Amino acid sequence: MFQSADGGSTPSRSHFDWHDVRFIGAVAGRYALSDRRVGDDGKVSVYACRLCSISTRLAVVVGPVVGREGESVTAHFDEFGILRGKISRKLPSGFVMELMLNDTDRNKLGGKIVWQKKRVHEQVPDKRDHKRILPRDPRTVLTLGDGTQMPCFVIDISQSGIAVSADIWPGLGTPMAIGKLVGRVVRYLDVGFALQFIQLQEIDQLEILMAPPVE
Repeated sequence: MFQSADGGSTPSRSHFDWHDVRFIGAVAGRYALSDRRVGDDGKVSVYACRLCSISTRLAVVVGPVVGREGESVTAHFDEFGILRGKISRKLPSGFVMELMLNDTDRNKLGGKIVWQKKRVHEQVPDKRDHKRILPRDPRTVLTLGDGTQMPCFVIDISQSGIAVSADIWPGLGTPMAIGKLVGRVVRYLDVGFALQFIQLQEIDQLEILMAPPVE
């Protein structure tokens, strides 16, 4: 998906080597769109997202709100820090973000990408009672008690509950369904809210049940 910085020729061992590195893999984060504001104070909404791939020039992001081409984006990922840029292309499930970096910051990001590629081979197992997983496709549909539906982004999911980011802020105790999974809002997160399921689910069925309902 990403082209080399020099159009395809093999670069010499220089700073352009950093510009050619890329990482492909799921990394959780958050983002804000410059044109998406809520409330009387004009506060910018922050959404959960997943970084699918990154080079020192482009990033592919999946999230609940796509935005428009040319819109400014500020994203944060623990592994890569704060990234600023503009939406260069909209995708069915997210967008391609053109990164705005000077040469120094681009080289630093290149180093982080190389480090992250090595780090993924040394992941520590999750020892919680109900392991949280990152679904392969995090986009689905949220259904409220009155039948209202809206797109949402699944931050993570376990046998007992699910963390969601959406363009809504429901009250604690609000019943709703994520796909076919029914639960109630039990707590708020920085970028969304968490539901506890009415009953424990089979772990191998989670991604099937959270998928959008078929029309």
